[in-house]
Amino acid sequence: MTKWRTLVLATVGFNFSFLIWFSFAPFTGPISDEFGLTLAEIGVLASAAIWLAPFGRILTGWLSDKFGAPTVFAIVLAYVGVFSMASAFAESYTVFFIERLIVATAGITFVIGIQHVSEWFEEEQLGTAEGIYAGVGNAGAAGGALILPRVFGTGWSGPLFETSWRAAFFYTGIVSILLGITYYTIGVAAKSEERRQATAESATLKQWVYTATRYGTVVLALAYVMSFGLELSMNGWLATYYREGFATDNLVVASTFAATFSVAAGLLRPLGGYMSDRLARNETNILPFFTGRYREQWTFLSLCFIVVAMLGMTVAGLSGRVLLAVGAGFIVGMACAFTEGAIFAQVPAMFPNSSGTVAGVVGGVGTVGGIVYPLVYAAPLLPNLHTGYSVVAVSMVPIVLLAAWVFQPHVAEEATTSGVIGEAPSDD
Repeated sequence: MTKWRTLVLATVGFNFSFLIWFSFAPFTGPISDEFGLTLAEIGVLASAAIWLAPFGRILTGWLSDKFGAPTVFAIVLAYVGVFSMASAFAESYTVFFIERLIVATAGITFVIGIQHVSEWFEEEQLGTAEGIYAGVGNAGAAGGALILPRVFGTGWSGPLFETSWRAAFFYTGIVSILLGITYYTIGVAAKSEERRQATAESATLKQWVYTATRYGTVVLALAYVMSFGLELSMNGWLATYYREGFATDNLVVASTFAATFSVAAGLLRPLGGYMSDRLARNETNILPFFTGRYREQWTFLSLCFIVVAMLGMTVAGLSGRVLLAVGAGFIVGMACAFTEGAIFAQVPAMFPNSSGTVAGVVGGVGTVGGIVYPLVYAAPLLPNLHTGYSVVAVSMVPIVLLAAWVFQPHVAEEATTSGVIGEAPSDD
């Protein structure tokens, strides 16, 4: 039962990490009032949540391989909790911003849990297990938006604080520390000592450079840019798009429309991992090419699905029918979910002794899309708000073509050993 306990522990830890990562979002109004912030400054605060993710995920992925997930997860939850509590006492916006920037690194726990789950589950179950972990974990952001404003409402008056957002940050910080202690106490790094040692011994700097530059790592990282990076960008943009693109003045309605994308992108991710497992387990070819590379076929098909769905967003938007555009957004979310599940079924299957390192690179690089794509959606050179989706779709085509090359059977067989630079580190 330890592997199922590991899955539950990692999922709960990641779910809460997402909750505390975006815990500021429900309170931007009172925070803005107290510190006298402009809308632009609130926007910077929101975008800052992603700034440290690329480097942080790359580092913690490697650390998880080196020292084991329970130790690394516990450390992150502990310091995040401390700084969340500290931010509740901030009197200046500069101090508050820095403290919340550190709290936002809670998002790096994604790769720690990916590594931990992969150390316990067999290859034929990896896609499903990782899909459940990531899908339920991502729901923490939505959970925070629903729970925190209700528990810490405008009429809050309790111990230590009279301000709702300060109380929310303080008490979620306490929960984070307690969860970190729990993770360290009951978490077991791997299903065997031999497995733990094999993973730890592979976590050297030379081995990291080698693993990070293999063709398999590179193509999956770029694929994650156009899936998870796209998900991040759409989560931050769609409410604005539905409001401005269709003159929907009701903010609640616009946010509800946008939420349909998040529901699809989160809840359908386990299905993407399950399909990868099923095809690999049954040795089923679903495409006339990449014969025998079952996981690669599903990943490639999902990547193509994203491109087509993004083109559909433009077509639906130009129709002028908002409900059609909402439906198109749901389909894009579905495509993201399938692809993300497929990618993180492949990562531990391809790199069983370096899953943390590869997950860190893939997860870290993938967040870049969340920074870049919104700039395209809102580019002033475009004729309207609907065109940007097609521009992004076209920009994804080179990634799909690269995947088609790497997923060829004769290339895929060497994708974990052949790479962009470097040779395998020698044993001495």
